[in-house]
Parts: sequence; structure tokens; C-alpha cells
Amino acid sequence: MADAAEARAVAERVGYPVLVKPVGGGGGIGMQVVRDEASLERALKAASDRGAQAFGDARVFVERYVEQPRHVEVQLFGDERGAVVALGERECSVQRRHQKIIEESPAPAFDNRADGREHRTKILDAAVRIAKEAGYAGAGTAEFIWEDARSSFYFLEVNCRLQVEHPVTELVTGLDLVEWQIRVASGEALPESMATQRNRGPDGHAIEVRLYAEDPSKGFIPRPGNADEVRWPAGEGVRVDAGVAAGGRSRRTTTR
Repeated sequence: MADAAEARAVAERVGYPVLVKPVGGGGGIGMQVVRDEASLERALKAASDRGAQAFGDARVFVERYVEQPRHVEVQLFGDERGAVVALGERECSVQRRHQKIIEESPAPAFDNRADGREHRTKILDAAVRIAKEAGYAGAGTAEFIWEDARSSFYFLEVNCRLQVEHPVTELVTGLDLVEWQIRVASGEALPESMATQRNRGPDGHAIEVRLYAEDPSKGFIPRPGNADEVRWPAGEGVRVDAGVAAGGRSRRTTTR
């Protein structure tokens, strides 16, 4: 965004409320919701200052702010031959401070609608077009904001990696995405079974819950600590991916 005048022009075109975001940002850091023109310039400065402080980049951009959004992401896979497949979608709308807490597949955003199949097809197709245009190979995730009120979706970003949510997709597809990352990197083509996975649809429903170590007395800010006792659930259909165990000790780093 070049200046306040350009920001005003964008806001007028897309309509208030708008969201001002640091270009180098992530995790909701520095984002400012603006509901009228009078608040825009102040929000631009706040987002710019926070972006410079947190990411070393003072640039910002302005986009439409979607009220009561749903966060839907599409698991993509591409190979070196130009083939790209969409392995279904995940919904991660349950968040706090713009950080995901619950992810599930298939997405309730579509399953709870009579026209859900149509909208699911459109968002999967859009994700595939993005990846093909970029010549993408390997695992990736195209993320979108879904707006129920308008039955519309808006591109958010592409994460060019295997995300922490990937077990959700593995459980409903039966595919080992880590294995296929390695195979694609070795030059293998995506198998026909992966290409037809979209037509078969998900097998069941999978839900992933993230656990955060936080301090409730200080507004639930992240807090490292020792894991004196750790007990994980077990049973049919339960998968635990954890980096801690009972007796674990947090490692503290000192910056000089």
C-alpha cells in the first residue's frame, strides 16, 4: 500500500469494514479492523509500526473484512510432471487470537448446506488452479475465507509446506502425506488413486485439537514449563502427535 490515499480508494472500492494487515505478518499480529474512513489512517500507522517492529517490514495492505467468517483450507499435492490434486478440505474456524484450535474434515461449512457439494467443488477447483498456475510440486495448503452470508469465498494464502493439520486429511483419505512428499521429491508421479480420491470423498470424519501451554493468570499468554505428568487418550480412531512426555523439561534460551 503506497499511502493513505491509496488505502482510502481500496476501502471505498471493497466497502467497509476493511482489514489492514502487515505484509510480513502472520498469526494475526498487527491486524487492524477499520469500520469507517475516520479510523483508517490511525489503523494504517498502527499496523505499519507493528509490522516494522515484529517483521522488519513496515508495508501494509488493505482487504475486505468478512464478518463471522469460516476458515477453510484445501490440501494440495503436485508432482514434477505438472499434475495437481486436491485431497479435500479442512475447516479450522474455531480459533482464538487468530490461532487455530480445532481442525476437521470434511468442513461443516459445506456439510450443513443444501448446496454444500457445489461450493466444495468450487473451492477445490480454485485451489487446484492456483497450484497449477504456480507450477507447484509437493504438499501445500491453499487457505480461504468463507462467508456464509454471501455464499462466497476469498483467497487468503498458500502455505508451501505440510501443515500441522495434515493428520486430519490422512485419516479421512488413508494417504501418508509425509511418504508422498518424499516420493515426489524423488521424482515420482502422483498415483492414479490419489487423483481419484476427490471423487470418492472422505472416509468418515476427523477432528484435530491443539493443546497450548498457556498462563491463565496473564491472559493465556504462551508459557513454557515442565511436564510433570502427561497422559494421552488411547483407543480406536485416536491418533496422538506429541512432542512432550512425562518428565519433560522446557528449554530456555538466553539472548545476549
